[in-house]
Amino acid sequence: MEQNLHRFTGRLEVETEVGAFLGDKRIRLLEAIDQHGSINSAAQHVPISYKAAWDAVDAMNNLADEPLVTRAVGGKNGGGTRLTDYGRRIVALYRALEAEYQAALERLTASMNEGEASSFGQFRQLLKRMSMKTSARNQFVGSVVALRAGDVDYEVRLKLGDANELVAVITRESADNLGLAIGMEVYALVKSSSVLLLTDKNARTTARNHLWGEVTHIHAGPVNAEVVMVLPGGKSLCAVVTQDSVARLNLTAGSQVCAVFKASAVILCTQN
Repeated sequence: MEQNLHRFTGRLEVETEVGAFLGDKRIRLLEAIDQHGSINSAAQHVPISYKAAWDAVDAMNNLADEPLVTRAVGGKNGGGTRLTDYGRRIVALYRALEAEYQAALERLTASMNEGEASSFGQFRQLLKRMSMKTSARNQFVGSVVALRAGDVDYEVRLKLGDANELVAVITRESADNLGLAIGMEVYALVKSSSVLLLTDKNARTTARNHLWGEVTHIHAGPVNAEVVMVLPGGKSLCAVVTQDSVARLNLTAGSQVCAVFKASAVILCTQN
């Protein structure tokens, strides 16, 4: 009777608490950017859409300690794009880990076919449970630099690199559950629909978070538009606003704009 042999094959995925950071498609995008020097050409090479390529670059830059990709605003396709030295090191490390990962899978395959793995289905289910994703468009990593307790709420101030800070207000119960402490690294999530945009530097609002940056690209839709801006230090932020708002603020690539959102709109999470 012919034996039914299983074989594990897979691609390495680097996950964070807020979803995927690196995977095969993103690594191929980084390699294509390094080769072509153009986000448009790199997207076609992968292939993925131009918008998906920018979204991936923004997500990677936001979660990395240093920017993996730098860009120059301007031109039909958003200007030139290049991989940083840090980005090249990340790609090389990923490829090295990927080789080790596949070698480990081959060893697991051999053990399973020899009868040491009792349930292929249970193992596959376990892998599914080990991942986590979020629908929040804006994902940041920061360290806690200030905590202020109130009767009900807890104010948390995060440092997002050298150039930006962010304020979140959560319940005392949530703060206790997260075990927040000064210097602790946490993830901050902000839905793009919670972000308002301003261009008047003299405008005042009751919102705690005012982050100035430069518009890099605008994805227009029938009613709304995604406005993506780059903050000092290379982090990016996305806001979903109406097309009327884009026109009224006269937003274009290169415009200076302020992202405004309430401290209560920030969701915090930590690694276990």
